[in-house]
Amino acid sequence: MTGKKGSSPNVYAYYKVDGDKISRIKKICSRCGKGVFMSEHKDRHTCGKCGLTEFNQ
Repeated sequence: MTGKKGSSPNVYAYYKVDGDKISRIKKICSRCGKGVFMSEHKDRHTCGKCGLTEFNQ
């Protein structure tokens, strides 16, 4: 097992809360579906699970 004891992923960075509304900040992978977010690079979005890459135009 890796990581610090008691550490948790920074899931709070994936959502934005405005009063009673919750919205997603990061893009969801179209191949993997709900719950899998894509990383943001300066020219593309990449899924860490399946490897899907979508380039920005």
